[in-house]
Amino acid sequence: MQRKQFIKLTGATSAFTMSGGAAWLLQSCNGQNKNDMPANDIKIIESDFTGALPSPPLMDLAAGEFAATASSAEILKGKKTEVYGYYEGILGKTIVLNKGDKLNLNFKNNLPQPTNVHWHGLIAPPDMDGFPDFLIQPNNSFRYEFTVDQRAGTYWYHPHPHYLTAQQVVKGLAGFFIVTDEEEKALNLPSGENETAFVIQDKRFDAQGNFIYSPTDEELMTGYFADHIIVNGAYNPYKKLNAAWNRMRIINGSTARVYNLAFSNGQEYHVIGSDAGLMAVPETVKNILLSPGERIDLLVDFTSSENKEIFLRSETFTGGGAQGGQTFNIMKFKIGVKSSQPFTLPQKLSSVIKIDPSTATKTRTFDISNAGVEKKMKQENNKSGEMKNRKMNMHTINGQSFEEKTISETVNAGATEIWEFDNSKGDEIHPMHIHGVHFQLLERTGGRNKLTAIEKGWKDTVMLMPGEKLRTIMTFPVFKGKRVVHCHNLEHEESGMMLGFETV
Repeated sequence: MQRKQFIKLTGATSAFTMSGGAAWLLQSCNGQNKNDMPANDIKIIESDFTGALPSPPLMDLAAGEFAATASSAEILKGKKTEVYGYYEGILGKTIVLNKGDKLNLNFKNNLPQPTNVHWHGLIAPPDMDGFPDFLIQPNNSFRYEFTVDQRAGTYWYHPHPHYLTAQQVVKGLAGFFIVTDEEEKALNLPSGENETAFVIQDKRFDAQGNFIYSPTDEELMTGYFADHIIVNGAYNPYKKLNAAWNRMRIINGSTARVYNLAFSNGQEYHVIGSDAGLMAVPETVKNILLSPGERIDLLVDFTSSENKEIFLRSETFTGGGAQGGQTFNIMKFKIGVKSSQPFTLPQKLSSVIKIDPSTATKTRTFDISNAGVEKKMKQENNKSGEMKNRKMNMHTINGQSFEEKTISETVNAGATEIWEFDNSKGDEIHPMHIHGVHFQLLERTGGRNKLTAIEKGWKDTVMLMPGEKLRTIMTFPVFKGKRVVHCHNLEHEESGMMLGFETV
């Protein structure tokens, strides 16, 4: 289907917003569901860790097609959960391409609601990148076609229709997109049975085993936290590993929850990559915070852990407000016999050329503190009597709530700019994601007052804790068109914390 034909078919986005998208959001905001729990009192319920970790199958790129489909899956024992997936089941098939390869896939929407695909972290042309008003209606198709010309890394794909993103992600729409290149292959990193990829999510279930997603007013402010930890679509699974060096690619696919990743035996691990590929050198840590949308690529040495059981867990952390107060296990690793695959940790991983700040032609500041916004919207609601005003504007960037037709910033294609995110007056966590560009971090002031291990390479998503400012620098690609920058706390995004910009 051609772009012009597609626009004619989908019609005006505002019609969808008034008839479906906003109506769903407003209904869910009312907190009618008796299964809802207070945002500040969510305790993780652990399973017995007896189910094996599923591995999503590889996508057959030669077939040239995939679809978003509603089906069912057994996530809780003995119960069927209604799920969405990019095939029959939850999540999506893993796409693996080499740098320079072309993606050419026809996408079919078999869901009962509009959707699209955002290639998170990929430098795709704007009309291929899932702008929130670019909607593929039920029973319609769109061809995604572009060249993957970027660094090797762990990327992913998920939907991005405004007001429906969080709901569709919670129901299961997410998949890995792995890019390889010659630089990475030359490192001979652990692979095959010594490499694992998984996405971590938290979900709530009703008595029948179906997902609950109905955020209250408070949960739109804090984020929607759930009590079951799901990994690759399985509840607290286990994975058998060799007593060897193992590589783990991890996505935080939750809508709001931050994980402080550590191993239960307290051992160190080595961060070798972040959102957009390999670091310059390994960074050794015992724990690290991973916010929604972020990825971590790590190596862990289990050579001395033969026949042991070790948990990947989330440890407590401060500054999380409604989260961070509980340590809980995410999944279990059953370490077996020693592997015959030898490995030595490289001292150098990749050439990461720092962008010179003096080459930046413009500095832009984005106020993401949202100080006083809720009070302002309550006053507007009381005056106008319209719930919509408050719900659609609970979170802002630079005081603006997202409107599909509003372009707030114009950027020259190919320009280098500094973008500063200011959460200095805020009391919430905001993982900020910029579509269609990779950036480097210059400095963090306030709060933690330093960069973390995953922030020393190329990024597309970065977390700001309350009280922090962060300066980023990036060179925009030559593609022209409109994109968005937004908070990857999806409740924040869908209550207005997204801003449109255009490269010209």
